[in-house]
Amino acid sequence: MNQNALYETLLAELSRNLALLPDKPEETPHSTLRALWMLAAGKPLSVESAMAAELPELDGKQVEKLRQTIQQRLDGTPLAHISGRQSFMGLELLAGPEALIPRKETELLAGSAIELLRQQEKDALNVIDVCTGAGNVALAIANAVQQARVYASDLSQEAVQLAKKNTELHDLTGRVALYTGDLLDPFRPLGMEGKVDMITCNPPYISSAKVPAMASEISEHEPEMAFNGGVFGINLMRKLIAEATDFIREKGHLVFEVGLGQGPAMEKQISKLPAYQSVKTVADAHGNARVVIAQVR
Repeated sequence: MNQNALYETLLAELSRNLALLPDKPEETPHSTLRALWMLAAGKPLSVESAMAAELPELDGKQVEKLRQTIQQRLDGTPLAHISGRQSFMGLELLAGPEALIPRKETELLAGSAIELLRQQEKDALNVIDVCTGAGNVALAIANAVQQARVYASDLSQEAVQLAKKNTELHDLTGRVALYTGDLLDPFRPLGMEGKVDMITCNPPYISSAKVPAMASEISEHEPEMAFNGGVFGINLMRKLIAEATDFIREKGHLVFEVGLGQGPAMEKQISKLPAYQSVKTVADAHGNARVVIAQVR
């Protein structure tokens, strides 16, 4: 079978059988096949990078590997776990079961944070990113805002190790420091109270009751601690809101992602707290509030 015929045959198979999730809009039968094709050729790429790459000819062994990875994908293994790659804010990142796969929706969080930081007229900015996972938000900020020094943490040691690999991959070890620990606890011994310009966070925000109903591609392959937010899905958010003001300087910002329907409630809750002088939400393309920005008084 020639390469074009092979491609069309495999694309038809994926189109018939591939279950796609709305939180990964970049994944289509076409982009999935291209990413797996590049992987079989020995050039692992994210789906976005694979879409821009020229597909090489595959030999017999590579075609067999391609068929095997397609079956893996159809069996429910996340594409980013098979390829080991995921794109975020233009950065090609390593991905794996150690941390939540970076989502397109979280680019709204990173983009909002970057926009605010670029408005600061300071030669040096201190940023803390908690629940850093693969390090995607921390690295996006460091890559886009040259005067930012980013301190990132995660409760999972495995996630921190993955974030360190991504930091080294993008040569940002000089401006991104990684720590293992619960939320802001790792930064208390560093004497950072009152010296931070911004805290960012993509917290777990799925309520415990909804976890069993999640797609198996997520619940069976990604770390539960990265998405299970407790009874109401806001346990960690509440703790973060309370503790962030210990660290954020006057007129600095807390910027965090929220789940569908949580934005208005979090905005209302923060607006009642005397430590914050303003709070607003940022909506996605569908009009859903997905990011909360709170400014410290």
